[in-house]
This record gives sequence, structure tokens and C-alpha cells, in this order.
Amino acid sequence: MGGVKTAPPILTTALDRLIGRAIQRAGGWLPFDRFMALALYAPGMGYYANASRKFGHMPSSGSDFVTAPELTPLFGQALAVQVDEALKQTGTDEVWEFGAGSGALALQLLDTLGERIARYRIVDLSGSLRVRQQETLAAHAGKVEWLSELPAAMRGVVVGNEVLDAMPVQLLARAGGHWFERGVVAGAQGGWAWEDRPTLLRPPLDIEGEHDYLTEIHPQAQAFVATLADRLTQGAAFLIDYGFPESEYYHPQRHMGTVMCHQGHQADGDPLVAVGAKDITAHVDFTGIALAAQDAGLAVLGYASQGRFLINCGLLALSDQASIAQRALAAHLVHEHEMGELFKVIALGAGEPWEPLGFAEGDRSHTL
Repeated sequence: MGGVKTAPPILTTALDRLIGRAIQRAGGWLPFDRFMALALYAPGMGYYANASRKFGHMPSSGSDFVTAPELTPLFGQALAVQVDEALKQTGTDEVWEFGAGSGALALQLLDTLGERIARYRIVDLSGSLRVRQQETLAAHAGKVEWLSELPAAMRGVVVGNEVLDAMPVQLLARAGGHWFERGVVAGAQGGWAWEDRPTLLRPPLDIEGEHDYLTEIHPQAQAFVATLADRLTQGAAFLIDYGFPESEYYHPQRHMGTVMCHQGHQADGDPLVAVGAKDITAHVDFTGIALAAQDAGLAVLGYASQGRFLINCGLLALSDQASIAQRALAAHLVHEHEMGELFKVIALGAGEPWEPLGFAEGDRSHTL
């Protein structure tokens, strides 16, 4: 059985000690969003801050999961068609990418758009991933700039693939008709354990029924969008991720929440073990993202399934010119039972609203 990784013991121990001190300072109970933030982003120790390999096709590579740009360059080539239109519509010449991963998407966009992009700026908190991105993008070194935080003002086209799902979430649990916030405490036998505390927090929708129910709320993702709105003076943003509108997200039957972990191309639902050695994610509430954007002054330009968006951007025509192997991989991007339906694309605009070609057919903005 190859491919399932564990973090080096010294890393796990150091991260555990850091989390333990955070729990002590918080009075013995740490809200899950703070635990998730440390598990993923603690400098040098969290999953996205340590040196482990994360992105790859197979567990034999030591990777944990594959994203669309790593699956096939046709993803970035199709997205480039939309980015090109957005640059023209907004009168800008810069692309900003959040959470650039291995750098695969940046390379695809830069290779495809060439001189259309004057500057490519990557905002990424991970120092280890930055090194990998620099290697991947060596041919475009003169155009690429890395930032660890947003500037006071920015213009251009923003892209973010699987960024929102990695933002820490708060867990809300209903038991016996009462709502609790779920947090983390030190376990009696070592390690970490769950503990629920009464809370006034609620999901954005009333959950029908009296059954026990676990779900997430997304203040950090919504705050990110509000900050983006504050800084983006002219341009557009295209955010791609797995998730639902709130009517589906908070459906009575979705009673186990959406938090999921990924390690060695295997998924599990326990973020309290192998901390720092695996990814922790939650699905995106796209209604919450849209409302946060509108409240902060951005327009919602479109919302569609990834499959429909990529087809609108010409993926099928691009596939016709590709190898049989690449066509098969591209099919994963659009098939409903693969990534085509679970993943969605939301477009946000600063400035005069316009209609992006990626939403020419199949726009679902009315469902948000």
C-alpha cells in the first residue's frame, strides 16, 4: 500500500505543541476555524506551509490530490479565453492569482495569452509552494511577481481555483433542538477531540426538521471577498470551486456537513488526526460569496457549473485538436458525474457590469 503519507514526526509534534498552546490560551477550547487555520497555515508546519508534495496525478508521486490545471493544460487554455475577454472588457493587462498551487494554471495562462498579460501577480501564503511555482514559471520570470498580501489597490483579472474551499470554516451542530459551535479540545488519551458549546450563531437558512445536524458557516471566505472588493478598483474575478447555492448547501438532508480531508489521493472526514499531513476543506456556499461581493460593491457577472463554463469557453474545440489521452482527461472537467457539476464558477466585476462568454449558456445566477 503506497502513497499514504504521514508528516515527519518532528513537524507533527511541533504543530501539535503549537495547537496545544493555542487551546490553553483560549481557555481549553478552540473554535474549529482557528484549529483549521493552524493545521493548514501555521508557518513551516501547517499543511500548506510545510514542504510535503501536495499536487499530482497519482499517490505514487507522494501527492495528495489533483486539481484541474494539473489534470490537463486544456483547463487553463479554456480559462484563458475568458481571461482574455475580461482583460479587454475591463481595459486592464494584469492577472492576479490566489493560491497558485504548483503554478500549473499560471503557466497555462501565461503560455496561452503571451503579451496580453503585462504582469502576473501571485498571492500565496505558502513559502514552499512559492519555490515550486518559481521553478514552474522560470520561462516567464520577468512577468511574475509574488505577494504575501493584497496591495491597497489593484486592477486586472483575478483567478482563484480551489481557493475558497481551503479557507477556515466554523462548525455549527444542532442537537436536541439546540445549536452549538463545535470546537477542539485536548483528548483524554492524547491527541485532539471535539467539544460543542452553546452559541448564538446560526446558519443563514433555517434547517427544517428536528434531527441532529452538522454544517459550516464561512465568515473568512466572505471576508476575503469583501477585501477583494475593497481593493479591486477595475477588473473582474473568476473563482472556481466545489460547492452549492445555500438552498442546496443547507438542505435538511445534508446533515453531516461538508468538511473533508485529502491525503495520498484518499478522502476521509476526520481533521483531528494526521494534523499538518493532510488537506482540510469544506464546500463553498456560493450564495454567501455572492451576497458578500454585492454588499461590498462588486457585481455578480455570472454563476455556472464548471462543465458549462468550460464548454462556453471553447473546451470542446480545444479538445478536438488534442491527443486522445488529453481528450479523456478533459472529459473529467465537464462530465456531470466527475468535476463538471460539483465544481462551479462565479464571476464578480468591479466597474461597469458586462456579460462574460463563460456564462453565455447555462447561467445559474438566479439560483443564488
